[in-house]
Amino acid sequence: MRKQGLRKITSLGLGALLVVAALTPAAHAAGPRLDRQALQRTLDEVPKGGTPGAYSAVQDEGQRWRGAAGLADLEATLPMRPAMYQRIGSVTKTFVATAVLQQVAQGKVRLDVPVEEYLPGLLPDRRITVRMLLNHTSHLGDYDTALITGPDSLEELRVRQFTDEELVKLGLGVGKSGEPGHSPGSYSNTNYIVLGLLLDKVTGMPAERYITRHVIQRAGLSHTFFPSTPNLPRPHAKAYTSFFDSFPLRDFSTFNSSVFGTAGAMVSTMEDLNRFFRALLTGRLIGQAQLEEMRRTGPIMPGPGVPFTFDYGLGLIAYETPCGKLWGHDGGVVGMTTLSLSTLDGGKQASSGTNVTWHPGAEAGEQAWAAHVVGAMCETGRFAAFDAKRLLIDAGAPVKR
Repeated sequence: MRKQGLRKITSLGLGALLVVAALTPAAHAAGPRLDRQALQRTLDEVPKGGTPGAYSAVQDEGQRWRGAAGLADLEATLPMRPAMYQRIGSVTKTFVATAVLQQVAQGKVRLDVPVEEYLPGLLPDRRITVRMLLNHTSHLGDYDTALITGPDSLEELRVRQFTDEELVKLGLGVGKSGEPGHSPGSYSNTNYIVLGLLLDKVTGMPAERYITRHVIQRAGLSHTFFPSTPNLPRPHAKAYTSFFDSFPLRDFSTFNSSVFGTAGAMVSTMEDLNRFFRALLTGRLIGQAQLEEMRRTGPIMPGPGVPFTFDYGLGLIAYETPCGKLWGHDGGVVGMTTLSLSTLDGGKQASSGTNVTWHPGAEAGEQAWAAHVVGAMCETGRFAAFDAKRLLIDAGAPVKR
């Protein structure tokens, strides 16, 4: 979506591994007043570690905080601002899964029915079910492996237009990572492109339109959308990468998002992402039965042969943290990384983004960022024992495997 800690383009799937033991708390209760000074202080550590900039938003019942640190534009030395738009990558998958589960609730989709019944002839293996797409146990190959072949491929992808069918064909050409339904699963963006096609079919409208009407608008989000152009709206940060020092830091904020599709194309803000996860986990978007299905997790590898797993449900990741189990998703595209976390009951959320990926000079910043986000949820500041490298499931690219 990794050998030596490296993974995909559209998801930076920050999958859930800490080096500290955790206890799962009971229902969330509003904690003490948010420590705004500590939140800003830990966020300020991120640019000190080589990351150009970062922004965050936290809400705990009626309490809210947002902050920013570092630079949005290195050349113009423009500072980061908390409300900037962000390409959220694979956080999109939670929106898509929510839409599919709405269709399950209406009886239009059944989780354990083969995809073949809805999209005949699309997939060669008729054993693959809708559930297997949602929880990455289909073992379909990941199309980004075929697309990222070196530094020059990023410039090609920046301007190239893809159809969903082309992306699925690319994923199938990569080859399967195992047998359908076998555990552990293997993370693949191809799964969520197929789910977009499924939504097209069963809703009678483009998946992006359905998700906008029935998930984004229903959650009350005003700064979240599927982009129709390669340009981000203002204000936004530049999105930097050096592709592992292949070239000086370069801005990729202008990018044709068709390569991400329903696997990772959405744009949002950190405050909107907090609103979304609160609406989802408090039952405003899907019912309790569907939430229970979403939270049924199993082990998923970030890619074939990776020697560790993380806990993935139906478009939802379970993160073991020092303050217990948290729920959410992460995502990334070239130059932008996002992480959203929530308590089980939807009482508290933290979302944060940075504007760099695949840059060795930002490793200390990644560590500080991981500590800031989890510290924002756990109210204990920065965690020296927090292993950001094991958290960043998707921090690399297929060419580096």
